[in-house]
This record gives sequence, structure tokens and C-alpha cells, in this order.
Amino acid sequence: MIMKKIFVFDTTLRDGSQGAGVSFSVEDKIKIALALDAFGISYIEGGWPGSNPKDEEFFKAAKNKIKKSKLVAFSSTRRKNIKAKDDANINKVVSSGVKSACIFGKSWDFHVIHALNTTLDENLNMISDTVSYLKSKKIEVIYDAEHFFDGYAANPQYAVKTIEAAINAGADFVCLCETNGGKLPLEVSGTVKEMKQKFPGVRFGIHAHNDSDCATANSVIAVESGCEMVQGTINGIGERCGNANLCSIIPALQLKKGYSCVPAEKLEKLTELSMHIYEIANLVPNDLLPYVGRNAFAHKAGVHVSAIEKNSKTYEHINPQQVGNARRILVSDLSGKSNILSKAGEMQININDQSDKIKEVIKAVKEKENQGYQYEDAD
Repeated sequence: MIMKKIFVFDTTLRDGSQGAGVSFSVEDKIKIALALDAFGISYIEGGWPGSNPKDEEFFKAAKNKIKKSKLVAFSSTRRKNIKAKDDANINKVVSSGVKSACIFGKSWDFHVIHALNTTLDENLNMISDTVSYLKSKKIEVIYDAEHFFDGYAANPQYAVKTIEAAINAGADFVCLCETNGGKLPLEVSGTVKEMKQKFPGVRFGIHAHNDSDCATANSVIAVESGCEMVQGTINGIGERCGNANLCSIIPALQLKKGYSCVPAEKLEKLTELSMHIYEIANLVPNDLLPYVGRNAFAHKAGVHVSAIEKNSKTYEHINPQQVGNARRILVSDLSGKSNILSKAGEMQININDQSDKIKEVIKAVKEKENQGYQYEDAD
């Protein structure tokens, strides 16, 4: 069976760095880029070379170090009322030496009028001119249709014209952005299907934010509805409530839906990658993250542990080793015999399941926890 390829576009270094409390040095960005490259990410968005010296320095340092992934420079469309060839930001993308660029433009007429302060026609010209200019420089263009879902809901005719402008100018991918993070899965799915029907030969992508806690679901359903690229960040870091979490999206698509996101042998390095990025970003890991969190496969209740010991499928949706994680059996006042036996086995303590010592341990733990002690991490 041939698995359909999904292009994973990582924006940890750009969109992820916009999260509160996140700041990367050039050295940090190089370390992260190398880790993403080794993991098998298709595209690594390194930053916006026209916005700050740090990102310009990163592209100079990184372009000869990345071996397999495509390094991507980010920018907006050209400024209003000039030519793309005369726009300093666009020329910074060209001079960065990248072979792929991600350009965002406005899809929502509200933004065109109130944020750009320009006409609807000039916005279309800005999109078309920018994409065609970069294509003339032999650069692959991923067009990010910012606020597309909101724009399509408000003025569908104009929102379609904006992506039409990018398509006609030669964009290689059109990524539909759920920028404000407020849409729910069925609306995302419906819009993607309509775009696929309207533009059957176009390669679409999804870029979702997590403001309604639906970024992963929106990304997965967008792929199932026809998107071939999914954008996100490691651990879901990013502005406001964060970006779509690639640590959840990749295994969901690859293990549950049969898509190919990264090389199969790399998937078991996912938890390691998650922890590595947390460490570089100097962030406290979120133990509750699905798939890669420390508690993703932690079992505390005695009934659960008893069932897990018989068959792990009773309370685990995948084998934790598939994503490089591990099962944890916790001991607490909710413990039963199975918790104690499992923990004893981990520590190579030979104890019979009929031993009175098990009852003594359970009794002691329950009494101590009633006094305020906690033993979950006190092996």
C-alpha cells in the first residue's frame, strides 16, 4: 500500500517564536533546524529575513547545514503602490539564498481596508506581483492566505479572488490560514472541500491556530478534506494560545489515517524531539500533551492498571513506543494490587501477588496520602 505524502511545514522558528516567553538566539535556531532536519520535516520556516538582523544571520548560517529539509524564508506580500522588485522585504527573501518562500497576503476584505488601508484591487495586485516576481527568481512559493476562513465567511467572492491571484501568478501551494483560531472542524472541512472543488488541480495546505482548542482537529480534518500540506509548530508553541501542534498532528495522520508525514523510522524520535525543543526554548514541558507528554501514558487508578497489565489496548490508544514515549504506572491512594506489582517488577523486586506485603504497602500509602504525602513520583 502506497501511503499518500503529506508535506509537513514547521514554523517553530518563526510563528513559534511569537509565543509569549519564547525567544531564540541564532544558535538556538540552528540547533532546532538541525533537529527538525534529522527528524524528516519537509519544510523548515526559518524566519523573516526582512524583519530583523537575527533572521538574516540565521539564513546565512543555516543554508549549508540543512541536508534534507527545505529551508523557507517568510515575508508578507509587497507594500502597496510599489513593484515587488522594488520592495526591500521581498528582495531580502531573494538575497537570503533560499529556494522556497512562504508569502502571506490578506484574504479578508476587512483587513485589506482597515489594516492595509488600501483598495481591494490593489491587494490582488500585491499578491499577484509578489508571487510572480519570486517565481521569476526560480523560488518555490507557498502562499499563506491569511484569515482565509474568516474572509471566506464574510465575503466569499473576494476571498476566492485573493487565492485565484496567487494561483494564476504561479504559487506552488496555497495554504488556507485559520489565523484567529476560532473556527470549528466542520466549517474548516466544508471550506477546504469547496476550494478543492473550485480549484481541483491546486495543492492546498492548512495553517491553524489554537484559540478554540481545535487546531489539531482542524488540521487533521483539513488534510482528510484534501489539503496536502500541514503547517504547525513543535509542542504547539506560538502566538496567543499557540499554533497547531505537530507532535499531535504527525502521529494522528501517520498512525491513525495512513498518511506519510515523516519517515516511518523517525516517528519513534518524536518525544525526544519534543523534549529537545522545550529545552532549547527554556520552557517547562507540558506533561499533559497527547502522545509526547510525560503523563500521556501514565496510569494511576488500580482498575486501569489491572486492565493494562492484561492488555495495553484497554486504556492506551497507541503503543507509547511508537512515538518514543513510555508507560508510567503511578502509586497513590487510588492504587490497587496491580500498581504495586507493576512497580515492584520495574524495580526488580521479587514479590508474590498473594503476599501480605502488598496489602501492607497499599495500607501504608493510603494512610500517608491521607496525611498529605504524595507518592506518584517517589519510586
